[in-house]
Amino acid sequence: MIFVEAEVDKDVCIGCGMCPSVCPDVFTMEDDGKAGTLVSEIPNTSEDSAREARDGCPVDAISINE
Repeated sequence: MIFVEAEVDKDVCIGCGMCPSVCPDVFTMEDDGKAGTLVSEIPNTSEDSAREARDGCPVDAISINE
């Protein structure tokens, strides 16, 4: 079994809110105004939307490790 994980680089994130709007099962906006992850492992049903959030991030703050 392969685990797919998402990570947000808080030093790069500008808090635009795009990632949780595209993939709310994985990403959230945190109290610091920047994005974070809700889960350590991306559910199979959310892998495509998590990749879409990564690809759409305007500052490339999201990485997905497969």
